[in-house]
Amino acid sequence: MKLRDKVAIITGAGRGIGRATALALGREGAAISLAARTAAEIETVAREVQEVGTQALPVVTDITREEDVARLAQRTLDAFGRIDILVNNAGIGIPMRDVVDLGLDEWARILQVNLTGPFLCAKVVLPTMIRQRSGKIINLASLGGHIGVAGNSAYGASKAGLLLFTRCLAAEVKRYGIDVNAVSPSGTDTQLLREMGRAEGRTNLMRPEEIANTILFLVSPESSAVTGTVIEAYGQSNPLFGPLTRAEVGPQPDSGSDESGGPGVPCPFVG
Repeated sequence: MKLRDKVAIITGAGRGIGRATALALGREGAAISLAARTAAEIETVAREVQEVGTQALPVVTDITREEDVARLAQRTLDAFGRIDILVNNAGIGIPMRDVVDLGLDEWARILQVNLTGPFLCAKVVLPTMIRQRSGKIINLASLGGHIGVAGNSAYGASKAGLLLFTRCLAAEVKRYGIDVNAVSPSGTDTQLLREMGRAEGRTNLMRPEEIANTILFLVSPESSAVTGTVIEAYGQSNPLFGPLTRAEVGPQPDSGSDESGGPGVPCPFVG
């Protein structure tokens, strides 16, 4: 097992990519601390992780609250004695909305969860990783943090900030043997994508397990040469394969689709 005797904290672990990552790392022997705001979800995932043969600790956590994040780290240390891996997966979004229609409370909340949350989680695990002289931190960014798309300003800004935070932190902690990387998915079949109104009618969505496998590589010994890097995990939603928004693709006929991105193919949209 690649991760035997390792301990991982995964935020947003109750569903989607977080759940898939917990199971992927659990199958490789890691003990998992599962963090999310919904107790029922992480308790269910904890049972699933235990069924694959490893330990799991559900901890109800709001990653925007410093005291919650500190408690998450302490409970992990109390239960398992170390912290080797942090996967900053928790994130939120809203449907596409122009800046003139975007409330300050919405803007602030998205930045709090998507950028301040990963900062707080990294800050609280780093003292342990520094003492251990080892660690892996993975931040979940997005295609939306790489390109500008109308109506995506708050979410895009939060993910772009997370990408630069990843690189800055990697430069700070490399001397302690800690690797920091990001994964930027595009369209992935998650509840968040559906809540943001970006999943309907799409046939090119990735499975959460595909992103989890990318994360598994980054937290495994095989990734020892990789830090300060962003893996663009776009799958069939890669903008190379077609337009990114409905406005770009225009009205689509009901038939005549092909695999080339021509008429009739649902466009990727920004994930």
